[in-house]
Amino acid sequence: MSIADTAHAQEAARTLLGKAGVRSVPVPIERIIKSRGIILQYAPLADDLSGMAYIRDGVGIIGVNALHHPNRQRFTAAHELAHHELHPEHIRNEVHVDKVFRVLWRDTMTSLGIDPKEIEANAFAAELLMPRSFLEDLVDPRALDVDDDEKIESLARKFRVSPSAMRYRLGSWD
Repeated sequence: MSIADTAHAQEAARTLLGKAGVRSVPVPIERIIKSRGIILQYAPLADDLSGMAYIRDGVGIIGVNALHHPNRQRFTAAHELAHHELHPEHIRNEVHVDKVFRVLWRDTMTSLGIDPKEIEANAFAAELLMPRSFLEDLVDPRALDVDDDEKIESLARKFRVSPSAMRYRLGSWD
């Protein structure tokens, strides 16, 4: 089993933010995906399936569950973009004529937080949607109480992410 390289994933997200010229939040995730030449599709999926990423005939595709909350959709889109940016060899040419295709999605292993590709994709998505530099402009991580629901919810609204994603992001700062 390989080890997740979250530092590389976060650096890739910062590089992408720079290339996209993002200077404020909320990060325009749909625009960034489209600028990468990736097709973004929303469709009703099973509740336990957040999204999917694959490359077919050289065309990148991201599918997002249209039934999930818009903030969850944004994180899913960023997470699936991470697979395109970090793991293209794992999502290339996996669509078959019988419509059985390999997708990278949340499953039991992913929810346990032990799959390196999923850990990297989450680190990428968190840095992309909640860039540390933008957060540091708004809060002092040493003085922030992650149990301050009002502050967490305010930040989450500003970045258009869920309060739980924001709490996790702020709680994971070193």
